[in-house]
Amino acid sequence: MNNAKLQIMTESISKNEFGMLFKHTAYFNPRLRTTGGRYLLKSHDIEINPKQFEKFGKAALEDIIRHELCHYHLHLQRKGYQHKDYDFKMLSEKVGAPRFCKAVESYDERANYIYKCLGCGSTFKRIKKVNTRKMVCGKCKGKLRLHQYIK
Repeated sequence: MNNAKLQIMTESISKNEFGMLFKHTAYFNPRLRTTGGRYLLKSHDIEINPKQFEKFGKAALEDIIRHELCHYHLHLQRKGYQHKDYDFKMLSEKVGAPRFCKAVESYDERANYIYKCLGCGSTFKRIKKVNTRKMVCGKCKGKLRLHQYIK
């Protein structure tokens, strides 16, 4: 799917499910990593993570668009557009927009380092490198040692 089809889909969902027009731009942003989509407050554009569509398909993409359109329409109406706001919760429930999307990669898939406790032998996966002089085992308070670098 390309940006033009995404724009058409977003305009269609906005008109059919919200009864309002989407007058800005929706596009794929391949730099998004940990989120399914993002509504930009200043430009009013919507960015979508293309990996969500590649991994989970059109239904997941529609859910993300619905969620971001809730932010969009509420912000333009000067209502509560944040996740914590009552207006946002009510609108997202009304249109069936999920609160979160599925993770593209699990924590285990993203982990780069495996640390092993010298005391009890437990292993810990971490995405970022850990300072083993400061960090200790959460189970026995033993020293940690880098066991394996994965990537």
